[in-house]
Amino acid sequence: MTTTPSDADARAQILRLLGEIAPEADLACLNPDVSFRDQLDLDSMDFLNFVVALHKAFHIEIPETDYPKYMTLNGCIAQVAASRT
Repeated sequence: MTTTPSDADARAQILRLLGEIAPEADLACLNPDVSFRDQLDLDSMDFLNFVVALHKAFHIEIPETDYPKYMTLNGCIAQVAASRT
């Protein structure tokens, strides 16, 4: 995946938000294609808080049916990028 400056900004913001939800997580070792829930041991409430944080940070609507698209770092970046078009 090629990263544009705006994707890099989105990635940094997403990682910052994840760090707030899972402060004990080593985000430097995060696999961008593996579910956050699997890697960070997030429960459903943590993930919901993350989605709400994404909504606030990026000013995007995230319907519940789209939640699976936000379960990986690459998925989040792609969804944020798609919301800008």
